[in-house]
Amino acid sequence: MAEITAALVRDLREKTGAGMMDCKKALVEANGDMEAAIDWLRKKGLSAAAKKSGRVAAEGLVAVASAPLKAAMVEVNAETDFLARNEQFQNFVAQVAEVALEVGEDVEAIKAARYPGGEGTVADELTRLIATIGENMSIRRARTFSVSQGAVATYMHNAVKPGLGKIGVLVAVEGASEVAALETLGRQVGMHIAATRPDALDVDAVDPAALEREKAVLSEQARASGKPENIIEKMVEGRIRKYYEEVVLLEQVWVHDGESRVRKVVEKAGARLTGFARFQLGEGIEKQAGDFAAEVAAAAGVGG
Repeated sequence: MAEITAALVRDLREKTGAGMMDCKKALVEANGDMEAAIDWLRKKGLSAAAKKSGRVAAEGLVAVASAPLKAAMVEVNAETDFLARNEQFQNFVAQVAEVALEVGEDVEAIKAARYPGGEGTVADELTRLIATIGENMSIRRARTFSVSQGAVATYMHNAVKPGLGKIGVLVAVEGASEVAALETLGRQVGMHIAATRPDALDVDAVDPAALEREKAVLSEQARASGKPENIIEKMVEGRIRKYYEEVVLLEQVWVHDGESRVRKVVEKAGARLTGFARFQLGEGIEKQAGDFAAEVAAAAGVGG
């Protein structure tokens, strides 16, 4: 019996894109013969994932999972919106969120963790799912929050199932009030965040580079008025306050009543927000704009 080394398993995985456990099994079946192991994986349909890895995956689902004092959120991408209604895919994304709740928000750590109820890792299960369903998929990102006292509330906008949807929010709420009350507040803040898309929790958390760019633009606009520099400075200060009201969560107008500041609402509840995250499915991914009819014709060898 040939020795199946870790290096051999790694090489096979790089060649085929199959999961570690599947690669090891293939090498055992092939008695260490690389080519025979590749053929074994192909026959099982497990090397198909490698061929799909170059295709753009901008659809999929966002999932949230929570436990006392902590919560996690993940985005798992796929190629088509149709897959978001696939039960196997939904179950996988929900399990990935549960894994993130335990191991944290590092995507590589999530992939390396054991898949709940499975034989291998999360990465192995992902590869198996790609081969089974026939679409490229990827675990794009994850975020976790925990609090020492209070709750980490979750909100899913237009959920397709509990905890699964296309816009998810986590809100870390610290406070000594009843947990149920803090969770309710956190969920309301989550709805607000889903609607307003703030960039920062408070003024101190605003990206300095973004702030400088805004000041430069506002200064040029103010100078165009021809007013003296001391007046321009006051104009810029006023406009920066308006900028904070747009991008800073605690400075925004509470969407639920249209007049209070989020800061005042949270203070009145005897709570403190320590962090938030908002995931919108596919944001920032450059989607390929293709002509589907042309793609079908090209695949069929029709035309030019």
